[in-house]
Amino acid sequence: MSYSVKSQNALEMEQSVCHLANKEIDKYMSDVKKTQAVQDSVNSVIKGKEYVVRKVLAAVIAGGHILMEDIPGVGKTTLATAFARSMSLDYKRVQFTPDVLPSDILGFSMYNSATKEFEYRPGSVFCNLFLADEINRTSPKTQSALLEVMEEGTATVDGVTRKLPEPFVVIATENPYGSSGTQLLPESQLDRFMVCLSMGYPEHADAVQILKGNALNPLSKVEKVIGIEELKELRRESNDMFIRDEIYEYIVDLVEETRRNDIFSMGASPRGTIALLNMAKAMAVIDGRDFVTAEDVQSVVIDTLGHRVKLGQRARAQGMSMQGAMKTLIQTVKAPRN
Repeated sequence: MSYSVKSQNALEMEQSVCHLANKEIDKYMSDVKKTQAVQDSVNSVIKGKEYVVRKVLAAVIAGGHILMEDIPGVGKTTLATAFARSMSLDYKRVQFTPDVLPSDILGFSMYNSATKEFEYRPGSVFCNLFLADEINRTSPKTQSALLEVMEEGTATVDGVTRKLPEPFVVIATENPYGSSGTQLLPESQLDRFMVCLSMGYPEHADAVQILKGNALNPLSKVEKVIGIEELKELRRESNDMFIRDEIYEYIVDLVEETRRNDIFSMGASPRGTIALLNMAKAMAVIDGRDFVTAEDVQSVVIDTLGHRVKLGQRARAQGMSMQGAMKTLIQTVKAPRN
């Protein structure tokens, strides 16, 4: 083979590599545009809560469920509805009260006298985004009906297991424990939520903007910006994310520290380890990267682990908050270099 032919082959190979690299760059730039469009759409009705909107989007991409713990009236239901509309998700809502039954959620079989057969009537969970409003006001029996749904993506009624639509996301809201009619969620159910978030009161300027837009239905401005197939593609890219061994080690180190540090009386579960990894990968997708950094992990520590651990006696004696304990955790565990 002559030198000129070798040079030509090398040039073609270089051009091919550049073409593939440009395609990868275009793909991740497209991801950034999609995720930013969703955030902009939701932020148009949820004022001043960009942090919460970003984390909810990450949890949806990561395939997890979201628990929103906050006082009534701060926009939790509006947030869920805005996400459903922005991503073309079939959306259903159940107001959890003491008289809500498992059959209201999972469905039930009804006898049809014409066909002389029992026919299944699907419950509210047969949708893409299910809002369990004020979940801590209902009975433990009804709460437990959500466990299989959240973990397996299936609902079993009368011995028959049925698969839920894909994607399927639960956004549950709860009022702070101690509010009228509330009860604590069991640890087994808390652990099934990938993240626990709080919206809080709006800032002064944001409250003014809310008042100015109050004459109109704010959700009327929310339009579809991505479809279900595009969401599934974002999920696939999150699953295919490159992870360095140092990042795996760092995530495990963080979780293990919650089990041995005496500022915690109960550490995070292995499910929490997986949630931390999946949330970090989703954050990388939102930022348009195909790799996870230590900063991605740190940015979601309190959201993924805060509801899975309990503060120890020393932390409570010092008046330490859960957020403060999580900051101490991050400072204690050495992070790998990027």
